[in-house]
Amino acid sequence: MKANEIKELTAAELEEKLAELKQELFNLRFQHAVNQLENPMRMKAVKRDIARVKTFIRKQESETL
Repeated sequence: MKANEIKELTAAELEEKLAELKQELFNLRFQHAVNQLENPMRMKAVKRDIARVKTFIRKQESETL
């Protein structure tokens, strides 16, 4: 997910996307633990996406204050 895509989302959509990404990371960690993970680099990408979403959430919160 790119930053341009994240900018277009509302606060509610960002929260929903964050929950989806956290769930995906949980599933990837579970697959990694039982040695069924096909693409280990996906974990890294999901972690970065979570960080991007959190950054934009924080940015929106600071703009409203």
